[in-house]
Amino acid sequence: MTDERITEVTSESPAGNTHTHTTVVRDAEPSSGGSKWVLILIVLVLGAGALFIFSQMGGAEAAKDNAVAEAAADVGNAANEVGEAAQGVGDAARDAADNLSE
Repeated sequence: MTDERITEVTSESPAGNTHTHTTVVRDAEPSSGGSKWVLILIVLVLGAGALFIFSQMGGAEAAKDNAVAEAAADVGNAANEVGEAAQGVGDAARDAADNLSE
């Protein structure tokens, strides 16, 4: 906060000359703005860090989704192989039954 005092000084001359003198009193020195730039830099660094962390989280989520999709595809392939094996066993059982009845 800045206080301003105006003091009027009258000279001792017989002509009665009046001089005005202004005194400015400040509670603190004006800021050079350096602290403002430090705060802006801190905010930018924190923002960049948050962006990096959130982008890494998104990558992990995509990797997890891809792993689940690959596992589901493997289960589907295994089920097809089991089905083909069961078909082969059924064919073999029919052939064996046919051979017994002959």
